[in-house]
Amino acid sequence: MNTLLFSPALGVFWLCFLFAFCFLFVHTARLAKIGREFQKQTIKKEREQEQLKQSEPTEKQTPPPQAQREPVYYIVEKKRRAKTSFSEPKEIRFK
Repeated sequence: MNTLLFSPALGVFWLCFLFAFCFLFVHTARLAKIGREFQKQTIKKEREQEQLKQSEPTEKQTPPPQAQREPVYYIVEKKRRAKTSFSEPKEIRFK
């Protein structure tokens, strides 16, 4: 009877071992990929900061004036009693 239980027990052991191995391998690979991408981003940011430091002149220049933004108009209509007849719609043109 002992030999009949040995084979299934060995199969269950290898199944669990294989699952754990694949689980750890997949998650290790994902973490390595995330770490590599983070490292690339930090290196890129460092290079950009170095370029900004090198490209900055010793005297600070005044920033160019920003373009004037056009004002925003809100059309608010006073609440009135309901009319029985309405006039023709009016065309409103903005800049």
